[in-house]
Amino acid sequence: MTEKRFIDSEYKELRKMARFKEVSLNFFNKKIKVPDSGSLIFLNRELFGQEIYKFESSSKTPFIIDCGANIGLSLIYFKKIYPNAKIIAFEPDKRIFNYLKYNINSFEFNNIELINKGLWKEETTLKFFSEGSDGGRIAIKDEMDNLIQIETVTLSTYLRNNKVDFLKIDIEGAETEVLLECQNELKNVKNLFIEYHSFKNEKQSLSVILNILEDNGFRYYIEHVGVKSDHPFCNILTSAGFDNQLNIFGYKNEK
Repeated sequence: MTEKRFIDSEYKELRKMARFKEVSLNFFNKKIKVPDSGSLIFLNRELFGQEIYKFESSSKTPFIIDCGANIGLSLIYFKKIYPNAKIIAFEPDKRIFNYLKYNINSFEFNNIELINKGLWKEETTLKFFSEGSDGGRIAIKDEMDNLIQIETVTLSTYLRNNKVDFLKIDIEGAETEVLLECQNELKNVKNLFIEYHSFKNEKQSLSVILNILEDNGFRYYIEHVGVKSDHPFCNILTSAGFDNQLNIFGYKNEK
């Protein structure tokens, strides 16, 4: 993308800041607030540098569903490439959701529906680990600190009877359960991004996800992201409870 995001001097200052400290700055000439400079630098590079969510659509008004919208940088990116896109975005953490609302309101975007709920295999209330930035997730067994209550909805409800141009699922370990719940509606999705998370000491489910994609006519491309073990036969590194993270790009070839 050719537009300036934040200037070099601001970038250098961000790198010096302590983690999990609120920052206000200009982003595409609009004021945004973020809860953590470290995650902002990472997301800015992924979304606006590498453009990992870039996709092609013949429609000027593509329909996008963003599961795990965080503070809204993904929505800003989608609106930069498709200004008239219709977007539904989910973010369960109330504190992070407030940043999301502020940032989207700052840009004065139209046709974005923000929903303060998480995605799960059923509509319920769950304990949620509030990490304070982009790493919040449904709480795992015996986790006690930084927990909040969130409401959840099912993704199939939003996929049913809709043609979805782009579906993004970055929900920190809940992706397999959510995909199992909505798999019969993935026929309505053209492009699908999933960030796969493998919990240390838990059964891995990458094969489950890939089988769902194959059964629904997707081809896929996979790349490594996040925690990386240089010598996995000797030592598996972990981060935030995960021992592996992968970006999965699912797409359907035009016939």
